Amino acid sequence: MTATASSSALPASLGGSSSAAGSSNSNTSSSQAVAGVGALSAGVASPASSSSSASTVRHMASDNAAQSSARASEGGKDRPTHRRRASSIVVVKKIEQSPEELLDQSAGFNANADWVNYKGAWVIHVVLIMFGKILLDVVPGMPQDLSWTLVNLGYDTLSFIMFHHVTGTPFDSNAGAYDQLTLWEQIDEGAQYTPAKKWLTSVPIGVFLISTHYTRFNLALFALNFVACIIVIFPKLPILDRLRFKVLPGMRSNFASGANSPYPSRPNTPAVPESHSRGGSAY
Repeated sequence: MTATASSSALPASLGGSSSAAGSSNSNTSSSQAVAGVGALSAGVASPASSSSSASTVRHMASDNAAQSSARASEGGKDRPTHRRRASSIVVVKKIEQSPEELLDQSAGFNANADWVNYKGAWVIHVVLIMFGKILLDVVPGMPQDLSWTLVNLGYDTLSFIMFHHVTGTPFDSNAGAYDQLTLWEQIDEGAQYTPAKKWLTSVPIGVFLISTHYTRFNLALFALNFVACIIVIFPKLPILDRLRFKVLPGMRSNFASGANSPYPSRPNTPAVPESHSRGGSAY
């Protein structure tokens, strides 16, 4: 009886364990099925979410394009997309010379600049200044302050044009070696602080001091004489040697280009056939 009971209990226990195992297997399969359904639903929903995000991006891009077009229309239809760079008012250019030009300068004789070292070349400045002062004193009612101011302005103007404005030489013996240089830059082969250049620098300063003395330090006349003296002394400084200052170069290039006016005042003269110009018939 005991063995039979134990044997019957053993199948019962085995059956209970097998049923428990079966229930656990069924629970695992059901959880796997639920997970599969969730993954499938997630896989189905992911394309929908990506398509919705793409449509949102396209909508934002279209809104930005509409706003930019609205701002452009408010600013005007012909509004430029970029701004042109403005040209400089004053352009400084350094004069450079080739080795051939330097060789020509050292080989030849420059009669245009060597006269400043001749005898009497220094005294002629004083003679011209006194001659101009005498001519102004002959004018009736000419006061001394005004006459000395005119002498100073006249000498400074002629000195600036002669020494610092005109370039080149009137002679062809130098093969164009000095075409880009002023008379001041040609004197003493461009050397600085030579006796001739020191004299030419001291003369306008002396005339300015004399004119300031005779004008009794009148503020208006003093300012006029001072500005004229600075203008003629400034180009003589060594730091400005062979420098060219161009004011409004863009405007000058437009005038120098010689372009025809887009709105001529009258039509052009028709061309005359060559036979008419000779007196013959065109037929």
